[in-house]
Amino acid sequence: MLWIKSLHIVFIASWFAMLFYVPRIFVNLAQIESPSSAEYQRLIGMAQRLYRFGTFLALPALGFGLALWVLYGIGSGQSWFYAKMVAVALTLGYHHACGLLLRKFQNAKNTRNQKWFRWFNEVPVLLLLVAVVLVVVKPQL
Repeated sequence: MLWIKSLHIVFIASWFAMLFYVPRIFVNLAQIESPSSAEYQRLIGMAQRLYRFGTFLALPALGFGLALWVLYGIGSGQSWFYAKMVAVALTLGYHHACGLLLRKFQNAKNTRNQKWFRWFNEVPVLLLLVAVVLVVVKPQL
């Protein structure tokens, strides 16, 4: 079980690295006036590769988490676990939203400003904080 838990933590940390950095690239993209500029295209390429890599990292993160629940019963029947599953679902939604926003940037159809992306960039910090507190503190909800 400790091997699975360790791998789960490593892949979660790696996945969140993408969730922290891709929206920061969006902030930079929103500041560039010309989508045809070399800087814009370089940032799009970085965001595409990072998003793709982060998606591949999310799969084992979720798989190892599922294994902890199914094989070892971690969290079964406990309210903190169900709250964490909500945080996981919101994180998956955020991941998907990043993909949709990336496509808008790729097609030069972004309508949001850099200030909006600065706020959007803070969401994964809150999601990670909630998930970690739920797992470590295990509050009775």
